[in-house]
Amino acid sequence: MSRRLARTCTAIILGGLVAALPPAAAAEQAGEPAAEPAAARGAAAPAAEEPAEEPPAPLDVLERRPGTGEGLLFVGPQKNPGRVGPPGEEPPPEAGRGPQIVDDRGRPVWYHRIPQNEYVADFRVQEYRGQKVLTWWQGKSDNAGLGEGVGYVADENYDIIATVRSPDPEQSIDLHEFRLTPQGTALVVSYQQRPCDLTPVGGPADGDVLESVVWELDLATGEPLLEWRSLDHVPLQESDERPSGRAGTRPFDYLHTNSVSLDTDGDLLVSAVGTSTVYKLDRETGEIVWRLGGKNSDFRLGAGARTIAQHDVVAVGDGTYRMFDNQNMHSDGYETRVVWLRIDPRRGTAELERQLVHPDRVSTAVTGGSQGLPNGNTLVGWGSAGRISEFDAAGRLVFDAAFPEEYSSYRAYRDEWEGEPETAPEVRIDGASGDAHAVWNGATEVAGWRVLAGDARDGLRPVASEPWDGLDTDVALPADAADAAYVQAEALDVDGEVIGASAVTETGAG
Repeated sequence: MSRRLARTCTAIILGGLVAALPPAAAAEQAGEPAAEPAAARGAAAPAAEEPAEEPPAPLDVLERRPGTGEGLLFVGPQKNPGRVGPPGEEPPPEAGRGPQIVDDRGRPVWYHRIPQNEYVADFRVQEYRGQKVLTWWQGKSDNAGLGEGVGYVADENYDIIATVRSPDPEQSIDLHEFRLTPQGTALVVSYQQRPCDLTPVGGPADGDVLESVVWELDLATGEPLLEWRSLDHVPLQESDERPSGRAGTRPFDYLHTNSVSLDTDGDLLVSAVGTSTVYKLDRETGEIVWRLGGKNSDFRLGAGARTIAQHDVVAVGDGTYRMFDNQNMHSDGYETRVVWLRIDPRRGTAELERQLVHPDRVSTAVTGGSQGLPNGNTLVGWGSAGRISEFDAAGRLVFDAAFPEEYSSYRAYRDEWEGEPETAPEVRIDGASGDAHAVWNGATEVAGWRVLAGDARDGLRPVASEPWDGLDTDVALPADAADAAYVQAEALDVDGEVIGASAVTETGAG
């Protein structure tokens, strides 16, 4: 049963911005258990207490042409996510940056810095109870791309309205999927270690395997409505992996489920790297309806229809499935693509209907995904390659951007979003330049800023204005306002109307 937490807050610093944590989240930051159910309202996602630097510009926009889709971009930039290294290698030291909303010029609109040793994945806009919400996975991940964390659902005020945890207290939710359904449920994945005789695949009799578990969880209660265990349905011999391969001394990750989605008839589609197979599951019984690709495909694959280590499989109607086809197993080399495969169950065939490749022949070792946009375009997040692209319906590149070197986003999305933070704007004076910096984290309707200054709190006058230029907009002050004792920043909409104002702030001048 969910409950509304009191709005008494503990202040922390987020990337130079002040944010507020309700008591339960503040206790969690301090290492104390927070009393909250599987799905909790009013809590805040764990955040970094003392970030070492301001959030970097997450995107270098390389191409921006007319015809892009409407909306903002939703990404989770982080350094070296899921990199595969030698057995026993420690995770990279700088693990996370946090979920970010950015515009087509790469400027941050909203930013939430997460703790240094955590990752964020699958940050996007979804619908819950008829309203648009923000969702993301957050937690820890090792260098084999296996995660332990939770899913967050936030409203237009950026308040957490649901926290989705594993229904098994001894297990956790993995980073690869956090997808909401129209029925008010969440589709998630868990990797669970089991003792297993691995001799059928050349391993030890007393080995260990990582079983892929798919859960459908009720968002309101956290209760599992479906639990699908891969070892009950997919034998070890179906894997293209071997115990001595990718995992080294780790448990044998034979399936590595990386996406779960709904087919057009309501059944489930499960994508697995270890078998390069898409499984259609009966949503009621969990039985496999068919396999597409891999060693035991139920369909004859036409020219160009074979995928390798595909991600993010989505039904688009009329027996057609769009997927991000890495064409690489854990290391790059071959060009990656987005493919549309059309199946004919009666004839038992699967044909390549169309595909998209990047003009630069981008090759993605791990992760990645694609999104169909309302205008017919396709947005592609190139996973570990660190690129985001958008193609029009004719396959022409209309948008292209790159993350800073060594950074990438698990997936990327474009959507329309109206954020209405309950916090007020903030203003500060740069001690070196004397400029004012106006910030309103997550406010999507700000078109410009007006700065007022004066020597008395009740004697402020407008002295400068500047169009919105990202999360932290620099407003140069005129010489006659340089020594003002107080400043205030007013946020303006496209009509020039004031939609928010900072507190009157002392500058420290004099």
